[in-house]
Amino acid sequence: MRANPYAKLVDNAARAMEEIDILHRQGILREDTYVVAHSKERTNDLAHAADVNTITMEEEGLLNSVANLFRSRGDELRAKLESVGLSPSQAQQYESELDEGKVLILVRNRVHSYES
Repeated sequence: MRANPYAKLVDNAARAMEEIDILHRQGILREDTYVVAHSKERTNDLAHAADVNTITMEEEGLLNSVANLFRSRGDELRAKLESVGLSPSQAQQYESELDEGKVLILVRNRVHSYES
């Protein structure tokens, strides 16, 4: 069973950039850091600006990735969040927050503790 990733919800892109910077100064690797927003474009823009990852087919697996082509954006986001180790209830909660414009930062393979 995959360990739950560290997850932090923030109010906006600027705060996401600040939190990602804090994580990286604490030794969290960029390749272990992911960002998720409700829109694909916003997710990609944030990931590019912060030099971090988005959840891709590598994390989702081929079947889930293909299935996401036919899902609503909300269903796709929940499936992506579950693919990185969040429970269905956590994925549902975070997806509803993303609907409100918030940004989710995820860290997998975390070796340092982090408190903000």
